[in-house]
Amino acid sequence: MAAKTFISAFFLCLILSSTSILSHSYKYYPQIKPCKQLVFYFHDILYKGNNRNNATAVIVGAPEWGNKTAVAEPFNFGDLVVFDDPITLDNNLHSPPVGRAQGIYVYDQQNTYSAWLSFSFVFNSTEHKGSLNFAGADPLLNKTRDISVIGGTGDFFMARGIATLMTDAYEGDVYFRLRVDIKLYECWK
Repeated sequence: MAAKTFISAFFLCLILSSTSILSHSYKYYPQIKPCKQLVFYFHDILYKGNNRNNATAVIVGAPEWGNKTAVAEPFNFGDLVVFDDPITLDNNLHSPPVGRAQGIYVYDQQNTYSAWLSFSFVFNSTEHKGSLNFAGADPLLNKTRDISVIGGTGDFFMARGIATLMTDAYEGDVYFRLRVDIKLYECWK
């Protein structure tokens, strides 16, 4: 009889504690509309052995069969590229830059064009100060790709959101321009 009473009491306590936990659990309802929306363009010019003065990106790691002045075949697989690209407010490479896109991309698939990105937008304009940080997969053949905004500094302190990338223009494997539509859902300033 004592064992039955103990088991009943145990299950009663278990039920009461679980309903107590569930009724007091934190519920997060994400903001539907972004708190800030921005559009920038960044321009990447890959070093090809004869364009040192104009290059903003360079292959620093290549597979055994590749080299550092030409992308690896097939699909650039294994290439690690470091970049320091100008950011502009429009799609003109010669517009005044509002900052720099600084980081890396790694071509990470053997059967299609795809890269993994990790970079920051470092702003130096009068309109924006600080940085925005990004990371994520970039399946290059998709018209638009989303990557995560994973933080920031200055005007973008602890920002979180989504950046939609779209290849706006390219010239072979030497130059590409990305349109970056940024939607921030966590804004602290």
